[in-house]
Amino acid sequence: MKKKYVLVGTGGRARFFYEALVSTYKETSQLVAFCDINQTRMNYAVNYLKEKYEDCPPINTYLAHEFDEMIEKEKPDAVIVTTIDRTHHKYIIRAMELGCDAITEKPMTIDEVKCQEILDAVKRTGRNLRVTFNYRYSPYNTKIRELIMNDTIGQVNSVHFEWLLDTRHGADYFRRWHRDKRNSGGLLVHKSTHHFDLVNFWLGTQPKTVFAFGDLMFYGRENAENRGMTNFYYRGTGSEHAKNDPFALDLSKNEQLKGLYLDAEHEDGYLRDQSVFGDGISIEDTLGVLVRYKNNAILTYSLNAYMPWEGYRIAFNGTKGRIQVNVGEKTYINAGGDAAQEGAVRMKQIVVHRIGEEPYEVHVEEAPGGHGGGDPRLLDDIFGNPEPDPFNRAASHIDGAMSILTGVAGNISLRTGMPVNVDDLVKF
Repeated sequence: MKKKYVLVGTGGRARFFYEALVSTYKETSQLVAFCDINQTRMNYAVNYLKEKYEDCPPINTYLAHEFDEMIEKEKPDAVIVTTIDRTHHKYIIRAMELGCDAITEKPMTIDEVKCQEILDAVKRTGRNLRVTFNYRYSPYNTKIRELIMNDTIGQVNSVHFEWLLDTRHGADYFRRWHRDKRNSGGLLVHKSTHHFDLVNFWLGTQPKTVFAFGDLMFYGRENAENRGMTNFYYRGTGSEHAKNDPFALDLSKNEQLKGLYLDAEHEDGYLRDQSVFGDGISIEDTLGVLVRYKNNAILTYSLNAYMPWEGYRIAFNGTKGRIQVNVGEKTYINAGGDAAQEGAVRMKQIVVHRIGEEPYEVHVEEAPGGHGGGDPRLLDDIFGNPEPDPFNRAASHIDGAMSILTGVAGNISLRTGMPVNVDDLVKF
């Protein structure tokens, strides 16, 4: 019997799930309904699937206030949540209360209060919650986990982790709803949850104490004015001032962005193409974080969202040596192109330096698909028939909580100037 799914939130990331359900996994899975605040956006998704897949079954649509009605009528086994971050908890909790399991995009939620509500709901309902950390499944990240598990460099005592977002991908967070910290928790939660989860995953531990610095130092009107910028605009589409700005996004020039956002504006007023040098940005673009873990390892982490190239560098320092990682990724604009190119690797290198030995480079298999080949493997683990996984890549609500709590603690530290004890934030 096919497992039935409904999906709430039909924006850019949703296609990753709904297209897989009606194609690769159609023999075992059935997508029966969409739910969103915007009917135009749901219609776009339905029409896209009908046009691309002739055998696509009917998919019903429900507005957000009809969520309970959808669950009652469609009787899904699981709800897939791909709404804006600040509403994840609302749909996760209600889905479980109505007898469904839940699958949510990262981050699980954006602050400690909503996190506690989710943890309480899991305990109260006994339902299952899965958080979709695709980076765990990329071959090079799995290889790092394998090297550390195999004691290649002994006990890991410190990690230096530097993530760079370039001025195409990084800027995109400052055009969208993410630019309001009330929606996304800022990049320390929305984006860095990937990175903090990887450290938890690699080291097999959890964060204990967090201290952070951060600010808006490149994007935003004041920063642009200080650099001598004089021509400002509110949105990229249709603006004369935006025509020669490499940071501007014109929604009318991309069919998917036009269908998902420009044509849907009349319903909810959401503008996908706001100026990255406008007012109203409340998230940081430059961040530094120091973390002590429960196994006493130390993480130094930095995130910058306006770099000339995209990717990351990591160094693991252990009692038997050091692992150095360099990964370059292809840049992209969310929902603005081929999803398989989102986070696709253009360069990777893992080098092991063992004390008293010659360094050597570790071979990592190539894998197609977005996020370094992690996307297809994640989908297969969720909707396919996965084999036993020695790396335990499937992420539970506990993993989802521990990943965001580093960023949540970082946000508290930004506000207070003090270190934060993660165990004080929620009770499991």
